This record gives sequence, C-alpha cells and structure tokens, in this order.
Amino acid sequence: MATPRRFRWGFVALAVVFVALVVWLWISTHQPAKAPKSPSVPVNTAKASLQDIPVVVSAIGAAQAWQAVTVNAQVTGKLTYVAPEGADVQAGALLAQIDCGPYEAVLTQAQGTLHKDQAVLEEAQIDLKRYQTLAAQDSISKQQAEDQAQLAKQDEGVVQTDQGNVAAAKINVGYCRITAPTSGRVGVRLIDPGNIITVAGTTGIVTLNQITPMAVTFTVPEGDFQRLAQASNGFSKPLATTALSQETDQPLGTGELTVSDNHVDQTTGTVTMKAKFPNDAKQLWPGQFVDVRLTLQTLSNVVTVPAAAVNQGPKGAYVYVVGPGNKALMQPVQVMTTQDTSAVIKSGLKGGETIVTDGQMTLRPGLTVSARPANGGAGANASSKKPTA
Repeated sequence: MATPRRFRWGFVALAVVFVALVVWLWISTHQPAKAPKSPSVPVNTAKASLQDIPVVVSAIGAAQAWQAVTVNAQVTGKLTYVAPEGADVQAGALLAQIDCGPYEAVLTQAQGTLHKDQAVLEEAQIDLKRYQTLAAQDSISKQQAEDQAQLAKQDEGVVQTDQGNVAAAKINVGYCRITAPTSGRVGVRLIDPGNIITVAGTTGIVTLNQITPMAVTFTVPEGDFQRLAQASNGFSKPLATTALSQETDQPLGTGELTVSDNHVDQTTGTVTMKAKFPNDAKQLWPGQFVDVRLTLQTLSNVVTVPAAAVNQGPKGAYVYVVGPGNKALMQPVQVMTTQDTSAVIKSGLKGGETIVTDGQMTLRPGLTVSARPANGGAGANASSKKPTA
C-alpha cells in the first residue's frame, strides 16, 4: 500500500510544477512591455556669469607720425651736411646744411650799399635843415627848400630798399641752415651731401617724423560715429582708445580719441577719426596697420553667456537652460549687446544658470541632455576675448 501512495504524491508534485510553469509562461508573455528609455542628447554647456563688460567700437586703423616733415631746400646750392639716418633729434637740431658762402657775400654787398646810402641820406637831411633855415630868413627861395625835401625823401626810399635787400640776404643765409621744426626721428636721406640742390626740387632732402606722440587714423560708419559722439559729449571728452597688433592681437598702446573729421564721406558713409597715443615704448610706427578699439562705456555686473548659446526663433531670442534632471528648458531672453564671443543678457537669465552652448539643433524642450562643460565656460569666453561691437 505504501508504494501506490508515494506514486500518487509524486504525480501531484509533478502536476504542481507543471501548473506553476504554465502560469509563469503566461504571466511573462502577457506582461506589458516597458517603454524604451529615451537617449540623452550630448551638448556643450556653460555657466551664465555676472561680470563687467566694456562696450567698444572696433575699426582698422593706420599709425602715422603726429607731425611729418619733408625737408626741402629754399635756396640753391651745394649740400654739405645731412643729419644721420635714424637719429632721434630735438626741435632746433641741425638737419641739413647748404654752402652759404655765396649768400654771405651777397649779404655783405647789401650791407655795404645800405651803409653808403644811409650816409647819402644823412647828408641830404642836413642840407634840408640848412635850406629850411635859409628859406625862413628869405635868403633862398622856398622852391629850393622843397626840392631838397624831395631829394631827402628819395634817399629815404633808397635806404629802405637797401634795408630790404639786407633782410632778404640774411634770410637766404638762414635758409642755408635747416633745423628740425619738431622733435622726431630722421628718415633715410633722399639726397647725399655733395649734390647741388635747387629750390625747384620735389624729392626733398630728408624726412622727419614725430613718433612720440603718435597718431592713429581710422574710419567708422555713421552709426558708430553717432555712438562715439554721444559717449564723448560731441567729442569734447576724450575716449579711451587701444591699438592692437593685427598679427598677434597684442596691445601696442593706449591713447585717446581727440579729433573727428568735420564731414561724412558720402561715397563710403564713414567719418575719419584720429587718436593720439603717447607711444613711449615706440611700439607704433608710421605706416603700420593696427586694430583699433574704443571704449564707449562699461556695463557693470551684467549677465553674460557665450554668443553661440543665443538662438533666434519666431518669438525672438532664446537659450536652452539645463534644468532639474538634466532636462532642456527653452528660456526666452532679451540681448542687450554682443561683445565679440559674449552676449550681454538684459533679461531672462541670472548668473549661475547652466545653458547649452552647442548642440541646440537637435534639442527640444523636455529632452534629457548629456552635458559636457565647455572649457572655460561663459566667464572665460567673455574675459579671454577682447570685446568688439
């Protein structure tokens, strides 16, 4: 009797296992499938930062001497001396010397003629006094006295002519010695000593450029001109100006905008400006092309983001903000100005928020993002680049 009982219990256990297997298969085949997990969108991000941003106007300029002089001869003669090329000279220093021997001889002749005619005039004036006394005594006719007066006046005219000749001869002697009208650097000489130079010569003898201070000229569009005029109170207040190397972008000096041209060039719609640089380090050189930046104002403690983060939509500018759970949120913003690679946000953001700087084309509000912080962030982008308008 024991063997059939054990058989029945084994059959029952097998049946229970079979039923459990069928239930498990049914449950596994009828369980709802899990929704696939949405992949995250890889993007670059940065932090919106608070900082001071200078608002500037940029232009391409050319350095030029504050004063440039081409020395020409005012008398004809043999050139005997030219200042050393490349020498720094002070105002009044000798730049060129012309043989003045012939002109000194002419001066001597003119002085001799003057002395002779002065003696003749003195004698005529003495005779005139004598004739006037005799005429008052009725010893001679009044006609004789009047004739003598006319003769004395003629002699006065001769003396004045002689004085003019002496003055002209002295001027020519002075022209033989050419001095620097201003301090500056002597250029490469255009004529060597020993040559005969003439007044009609057009090449000049040598050039002199004043490089301390130095001028930088550039042009700005009418719109920027209006901004500059407003910031400088009609150019009555100097504006800080920086010159930078076009090759290395390194500063070459800081100066002030001092001169604005008196008209707008109608062919280009631009206005010529002129800034003055002390140029003590002599990094600016006449003829050198530079990048010019003028500071209009400094925006204090404003929200800045990389300019690449700002997108334009049908309703205006917006950025993607990385919200809780790394979800992308579309945030409308108002941009005050863009300075080089940084955008200044007037409203819509506050400092410290994480914004998307690259990868926005594949984003939609609500998508999960995989943030890869950009090197430096917004603060680095804004501070490492020099602002431009």
